[in-house]
Amino acid sequence: MGRDLRQWLKDVEGLGELRAVRGAHWDLEIGVITEIWGANREALLFDEIPGYPPGYRVLAHSLSSPGRIALTLGLSPSLDRLHLVSEIRKILARAVAVPPVTVRSGAVQEVQQQGEDVNLLAFPTPKWHELDGGRYIGTGCVVVQRDPETGWVNLGTYRLMIHDRRTTGILIAPGKHGMLIRDKYWAAGKPCPVAVSLGHDPLLFLLGGIEIPYGVGEYDWAGGILGHPIEVLEAPLTGLPVPADSEIVLEGEMPPGEERMEGPFAEWTGYYAAGARPEPVVHVRSLMHRRDPILLGAPPGMPPSDDCYYNSYVKSAGIWDELEKAGVPGVTGVWCHEAGGGRLFVTVAIRQLYPGHAKQAGAVAAQCHQGAYANRFVIVVDEDIDPSNLDEVVWALSTRVEPERDMDLIRRSWTSPVDPMHQPPPPESRKVFTARVVIDACRPWERRDDFPPTARPSPEMRRQILEKWSALFGR
Repeated sequence: MGRDLRQWLKDVEGLGELRAVRGAHWDLEIGVITEIWGANREALLFDEIPGYPPGYRVLAHSLSSPGRIALTLGLSPSLDRLHLVSEIRKILARAVAVPPVTVRSGAVQEVQQQGEDVNLLAFPTPKWHELDGGRYIGTGCVVVQRDPETGWVNLGTYRLMIHDRRTTGILIAPGKHGMLIRDKYWAAGKPCPVAVSLGHDPLLFLLGGIEIPYGVGEYDWAGGILGHPIEVLEAPLTGLPVPADSEIVLEGEMPPGEERMEGPFAEWTGYYAAGARPEPVVHVRSLMHRRDPILLGAPPGMPPSDDCYYNSYVKSAGIWDELEKAGVPGVTGVWCHEAGGGRLFVTVAIRQLYPGHAKQAGAVAAQCHQGAYANRFVIVVDEDIDPSNLDEVVWALSTRVEPERDMDLIRRSWTSPVDPMHQPPPPESRKVFTARVVIDACRPWERRDDFPPTARPSPEMRRQILEKWSALFGR
């Protein structure tokens, strides 16, 4: 048996990064506590939720600290931000696909319901935010689908709102793999089978929320990262592979042409940008869960929020890799800023090697697979700038940019329906575009040798002083 959510919680508790909260109500209290708590603090495990049996728990902030991200990926929790990004790159580079292994039984089968017995309201699903249109059971979930043409199994993190005991709404953004698979079933006039895991090793949630290449399985990546295959069961109705040690699994189907009002929901951009509108539904036919189940929550909101904090690390590593694979040399760092939800504000640091190098790096970062979705700004800076230090980035923007020359606009780029700035499209098209800005905040190439020197210690002098005065600086 591999690492399940309960083992992960024990590991996090050993790290000193788990806080138990008892007695918070599902109606707003859990959500508002989670939002006020913020990132870079302990994970929160809610129990003794009024109206539900003790032991029916909700976990929040699973991946909102560098230490827990590192632990989840098998890395040292003491790594600083850019070193953690570098180590994630190494993991992605050396990981080989380890396909899941199918087992006959698992902990998720402890309680089983089908048909009329299914009751989604049996779980303490929070109403996360004051203006939400309902209770969202799917935030830290993974939705499991199988491509009807190739057999490829995809895991995606898409939001699910409870409509009633046996029905949820589901929102999948245009271009996402889940929508591409769903549309193949619908084009054939068939409902799309789905299974949803609602509590699992947070590694699966992390992988379900990033841009893994089309046709590549998240289970395979997870197995490669952990060094052993993920154990899965065939879900009883759909046959879809689900984590055998999941806390809660539901399965059903998305029928074509059936929609119900979904939303509004506070999203990762920090706004209720998508509003309330008709979205597809999932008719839940089967439900399995462990005794005393744990719902993995990852509510979005004003960044850095629970559901997207980890993007700053994982997407930074992914963009850095794609820059190098595209032939862009001299990259010394990449950071997707937390305040931009790990997507909207990307900084790339380079050592300039030739004219146009900065523009090339910015253009590739703005449109590569990891950087294309819901991106707004790409800033390219010199290697003396720490891309994860917003003060240094703003300093470079303020002192090394000539706006007329150094800012480029790329129109009609891929964005999210929750982007508050995209032009609202007709409901029937749901095609959303945005522009993005690429800014060359490097010293001008032709002035790189005579640009005014910076008014701060050289790296060598800084190192010498820190060593000599380590007691003063607490090092």
